[in-house]
Amino acid sequence: MQVPIKRSIERVPGGMMIVPLLLGAVIATLAPNTPKFFGSFTGALFTGALTILAVFYVCMGASIDFKATPYILKKGGTLFAVKIGMGIVAGVVFGRLIGEAPIEAGMFAGLSTLAIVAAFNDTNGGLYMALMGQYGKPRDVGAYTIMSLESGPFLTMVTLGVAGLAAFPWQTLVGGILPLVVGMIIGNLDREMRDFLAKAVPVMIPFFAFALGAGLDLTKVWQAGLLGLGLGVAVVIVTGIPLFFADRLTGGTGVAGVAAASTAGNAAAVPAIIAASNPIYADAAKSATILVAACVVVTAILVPFATAWTARVVGAPADLPDDDTAEPATPAPPAAKGA
Repeated sequence: MQVPIKRSIERVPGGMMIVPLLLGAVIATLAPNTPKFFGSFTGALFTGALTILAVFYVCMGASIDFKATPYILKKGGTLFAVKIGMGIVAGVVFGRLIGEAPIEAGMFAGLSTLAIVAAFNDTNGGLYMALMGQYGKPRDVGAYTIMSLESGPFLTMVTLGVAGLAAFPWQTLVGGILPLVVGMIIGNLDREMRDFLAKAVPVMIPFFAFALGAGLDLTKVWQAGLLGLGLGVAVVIVTGIPLFFADRLTGGTGVAGVAAASTAGNAAAVPAIIAASNPIYADAAKSATILVAACVVVTAILVPFATAWTARVVGAPADLPDDDTAEPATPAPPAAKGA
């Protein structure tokens, strides 16, 4: 007897990403000690998101042609600029309305400029790459090598006007890019290795998604309440719309832009780092950590659905001709246009 597991999962929008992610999050919430209890390979499956992502990077890099490098710079740079730009706009607006301290009373109690900027600034790279691995092209995944500049507290400090309190960790940036670059070199030196490694990319998506979900605690959404839920929805909508149009301006369909409208898991650590660097944010950091953690969960759930819906409406990049790095071709006859 055959059970249609794959078909059932694929009926869910972004199913290969969202189903394993939710499964991991449910287990992490209801039985958080599962990895320690089983240990060994089972425990590694729960905690190995970075390792799986490193392999994903190498295999994905192998499928990227060097001819696509200008595209990666254009795409990644545009999405990076728009995401950070939205964080700066939010920081300026709410900085003038709220200041450094959090709101103390009312339905928005606990909301702060720090929480908003930290939630807006950093894209969930693993989520973006996994989604683009499913709905995009390899070079769309490679665009995150530029977007990885968002990671860490540095740009949040710049946005908040406290740049210079912490040095930019260039080693971390290089470490994040290196696996993809190694994969690109291998794939471009040997086409057989490119074919061999590229086949592993879709296989790793559900495993990485599960490990990503295993790092999410669904109770964070409950603790943050409707405010955390609302902030997460705001991140998807407020950053997603400009990112969608920015992606289209760079020749994409908008799918990559929507896939980037999330909050990275490491963003939850940013408020505490900011507060340690500048005590004026100490009061805001406590509630900001919970709110940003809620955004991580909310955006990790919403963005795959939004990306799948966008791909279905406008067409996934993988369904379109990959000809914008090639030499201009002879114009097709009128009857062939739009085929």
